[in-house]
Amino acid sequence: MPSHRIGLIVPSSNTTMETEIPAMLLRRQQLMPEDRFTFHSSRMRMMHVTPEELRAMNGQAIRCAAELADARVDAVAYACLVAIMAQGAGYHCTSQQDIGTEMQNVAGRDIPVITSAGALIEALKHLGARRISIVTPYMKPLTRMVADYIEAEGIEVIDALSLEVSDNLAVGRLPQDALVDHARRVDSKGADALVLSACVQMPSLNAIPLVQEQFDIPVLSAAVSTVWKLLTELGLDPVVPGAGRLLARELVAS
Repeated sequence: MPSHRIGLIVPSSNTTMETEIPAMLLRRQQLMPEDRFTFHSSRMRMMHVTPEELRAMNGQAIRCAAELADARVDAVAYACLVAIMAQGAGYHCTSQQDIGTEMQNVAGRDIPVITSAGALIEALKHLGARRISIVTPYMKPLTRMVADYIEAEGIEVIDALSLEVSDNLAVGRLPQDALVDHARRVDSKGADALVLSACVQMPSLNAIPLVQEQFDIPVLSAAVSTVWKLLTELGLDPVVPGAGRLLARELVAS
């Protein structure tokens, strides 16, 4: 049975994206065994989530794209939301184009390119969300950049909770059960969706179904959005059990 090869461009200190994306697609595979997936990563050096390190890291993305093109992956995800959003409004389109061009040059064919930043924007628009609340692990200035980026896409951020953790390894160790309390602390009154983790390094997959049960609005994350976009680009039903409303079968059926 053939597998879909998923390429991941990740920060060197990221330990969550290669955990949560495979976990979600394994859940889907148990539901739909005809679709199988393998995962192939290339890394960019980054230890601290600062504008300077994010810019330096971002410059390594083209090298990573060439490496993954050598593996002839079927789709690639640039898995660092804030690295894209810190570059200014709409940069996910530029990044996707540049990475796609490099992969086409190396592999000789078009390969779908997803960024976690672009996937989150598209997922929110797919859900019809015009006003949202977000939880981030970032320092407040970076959270403001993320909010500004989202608002430039026509989606209002009515409240943002910053956990203010700059060490990227420490972000990956943040306890998921604390997100249940964080979801209550952030003001979501009048919001159309709650982004429980606006960061692919902050673990949230186990917390999403718990928080979704408590909220009438969709609860999602940057990682959930990335899986939704990956499946969509591969022409597969974007269905994953226990990953919030975005990946629920009911949403696809409607």
